[in-house]
Amino acid sequence: MQIFQYRRMFTLLALLIVGLSTFTVSSTHASVSHDESGPGIMSGTRISHSTATSRLSAAGITWSSSGNCSNRNISTCTSFEQIYSGTIDGIITLRNASGCAINVTGGTETGHATTGTAPAPSYATHWNGYKIDIGLTTCIQNYVNANFTRIANRSNGDPQWQSAAGNIYARESNHWDIYYR
Repeated sequence: MQIFQYRRMFTLLALLIVGLSTFTVSSTHASVSHDESGPGIMSGTRISHSTATSRLSAAGITWSSSGNCSNRNISTCTSFEQIYSGTIDGIITLRNASGCAINVTGGTETGHATTGTAPAPSYATHWNGYKIDIGLTTCIQNYVNANFTRIANRSNGDPQWQSAAGNIYARESNHWDIYYR
């Protein structure tokens, strides 16, 4: 029993320290590996638009779209179809920690960049469920300034901040573009 508990603790510790995406445990050893081409362990599971909106509503978070729609294949809609549960967890955590009103303006709908922007991995896109956009507010700006680390600007000049968890907050001209790992 003690050997099993040791292996379990080792595996959990490795996952917490490295943020690994894959790991295996056998009866004789635990091994971990990291796959840079795919989702990280923090992302959770993909969820439906309905599940995401229920969770956002329960947390007091609103969403809107310029097209007043939620079709993932229309760029003027705001869709959460196939978003990762970790992305929804992240925005709910931001709401609870900051106490700020949050309105989501972009999710997994088409029309966003097709590759992630450094320092986020290339697979970390809106369509793939890792990113979410929210409206600009003074409250969120103040919270980000006070609690996150300012990092290098994007290549286009957009300023960025990184949370202790490794999430990236980019302030674009009319919204926050947020990557949750």
